[in-house]
Parts: sequence; C-alpha cells; structure tokens
Amino acid sequence: MSETYDPRRTAVLLVDPFNDFISEGGKVWPHLEPVAREVGLLDHLRSVIASAREAGVRVVFVPHRRWEPGDYDSWEHPNPSQRKIQQMHHFARGSWGGEFHPDFEPQPGEVVAQEHWGSSGFANTDLDMQLKQHGITHVAIVGLLANTCIEATARFAMELGYHVTLVRDATAALRPEMMHAAHELNGPAYAHAIVTTDELTTAFEEARA
Repeated sequence: MSETYDPRRTAVLLVDPFNDFISEGGKVWPHLEPVAREVGLLDHLRSVIASAREAGVRVVFVPHRRWEPGDYDSWEHPNPSQRKIQQMHHFARGSWGGEFHPDFEPQPGEVVAQEHWGSSGFANTDLDMQLKQHGITHVAIVGLLANTCIEATARFAMELGYHVTLVRDATAALRPEMMHAAHELNGPAYAHAIVTTDELTTAFEEARA
C-alpha cells in the first residue's frame, strides 16, 4: 500500500460504537449482524483501535446523538433516520443501548467529539476544531454505518481538506449492496484510500517502527 500515516498527524475516527449497533441484544444488531459477521466487524475494529493506540495514532470517538424524550418532536424536517430513532429510541441516553460497547471505551486523554444529530460527525459539532487543535491531517474512519454516518463523515472530512481513508472491513451496513455502494461506487469519488484492516494496521506498524 502506498499510503503512509504519520502518527502525529493521523487519527482514527471511531463512529457510533454503541451497544445498540454492535452488541448482542442491541436494537439494531439483528439487522446488522449478517454483514457484520461476514466482514468480521468486531475483530477488525478491535485490531484497528489496538494498532492505532500502539502506534501513537490518536483515537477520536464520534458518537451519534443519544435519543432523549422530545427529540425531533417539534422539528420541521427530521430525516428518515431521525424518524426511525424517534420511533425506536435507538441509542437512548442513560440506556445500555446508548453506551459504548465495552471493548470500545475511550481511554484517558482520548477525544470524544460532540454528538452529531445527522449523519456527519462534523456537522454542528466540535470534531473539526478538535482535530485541527491536535494537528491532525489524515483520518481513517471506522464504525457504523458504512453508507450513512461513515460516508457522510468521510465526505465532510474531504471537503474540509483532510486525507481520508475508508476501511472496508471495519464497518458494516444493513445489506451487502449498501456496503458495495459505499466502497465500490461512492468511496472512490472522494476517499484518498480504501483499504482493509490488515493493510491499515501494517501501515501503522511501519509508521511506529
């Protein structure tokens, strides 16, 4: 792989690692499970995060808005995903489903960005400021979902001038065709690199050496 990652300038953006998404018993997990198991999502997320931490690459948490009573009730234009959250109470604040998966808890000193209301982790949050204040120029974006929050966050990152890496097996979607669209159709139009977990962790190891 030709891409290189300076640990001082690189961050892994871990998007929405909530129990509702990736834990047994989570509200969305039964719908996500077939694709997640096919790509080895959880093991690959563990590998990316562990490798980043070992290499000195910053891990930044990019959480979705945790649902609270009244959210979206008076909005003029909630989108379809927000209406689904309004109905199903995904990632409810104070609930187990709205907690981070136990394998993906922030460590001391790691940034947890403000919660995003829509799909992009940058829109109406402090994520861009946090990255710039830490000297970040390169972002590798992992987590959920490939064709919604990952894609929206990655596109926004590109527009802001970041070098963007997608990790095709450290994300998942509700259907295989959504994964195909995210990585084969849409990703090549904006991402600087689309890699596997093994390729990314190897690059991190080389950067550490």
